[in-house]
Amino acid sequence: MAHVKGSGSVNQHAQGKRHGKRFGVKKYAGQKIAVGQVIVRQKGAKYKAGKGVAFGHDWTVFAMIDGVIKFSKKFGKTVVNVVKG
Repeated sequence: MAHVKGSGSVNQHAQGKRHGKRFGVKKYAGQKIAVGQVIVRQKGAKYKAGKGVAFGHDWTVFAMIDGVIKFSKKFGKTVVNVVKG
């Protein structure tokens, strides 16, 4: 009996079958949002945190106040704000 696996028995095609990480915008401009709800999941700070918004430890942007979401541009970057309303 062999003490090492044969070279053809290893599954080398599993790389393309991984599940996505579900990044992206979860709530859009004009939508109402409550405290703690996630607005954007991202890798790195593609969307910047504005007023009424904070970053999580994994760059998640979430609401700090109840209100309505507004997206704007500042110095070429997209900024997420939550305004009362």
